[in-house]
Amino acid sequence: MSPATSPTALADLRLDYRRASLSETDTAADPITQFGIWFEQARQAAIPEPNAMSMASADADGRPSSRIVLIKQFDADGFVWFTNYASRKGRELQQNPYAALLFHWIELERQVRIEGRVEKVDAADSDAYFQSRPLASRLGAIASEQSAPVTSRAVLEQRYAEVERQHGEQPARPAHWGGYRLRPERVEFWQGRPSRLHDRIEYTLGADGAWRRARLQP
Repeated sequence: MSPATSPTALADLRLDYRRASLSETDTAADPITQFGIWFEQARQAAIPEPNAMSMASADADGRPSSRIVLIKQFDADGFVWFTNYASRKGRELQQNPYAALLFHWIELERQVRIEGRVEKVDAADSDAYFQSRPLASRLGAIASEQSAPVTSRAVLEQRYAEVERQHGEQPARPAHWGGYRLRPERVEFWQGRPSRLHDRIEYTLGADGAWRRARLQP
């Protein structure tokens, strides 16, 4: 085994985080506002794809899976992304409508964890976003049976060419494709600190609809 892949070499990979701190007094009263502040700072830092997030779902038996998707909207109603409803994540959300999102902005030594219930967005909103996408992306969404096996790349490209001929320049949104919204019930902001004594501020949504903040131990 080479030193680069040895367990000892992996165990020695570590950084001491020193860029910033996070306290209860310098966070917003609600997590959506706080997320907006951090998201804009990630954009200003020119982080590649700051809108990329890990989205974890689980099937009816509780077996989890995760993947990277791109957030397309966030506001007081939640966090929105778009995908194929018949994909693995779509099938899992049909069985178990709860998910967890994770943003990791390592350049800022930050993470944001978001958990809550997921629902489909209105068809009109899905239609509007679909039509805003580049034509090639719209055709690809029609051509791909996301997560289903395919015998070769050539078969997929042939299917794309067929869709391109059939639908032309103005393809309509297929019924199997659209948006999801996660309505947050728990949001945690994590700021790396020296000696692994990281700052963790957690927001939880109460039955009265109010957000409550607490510091968690690292």
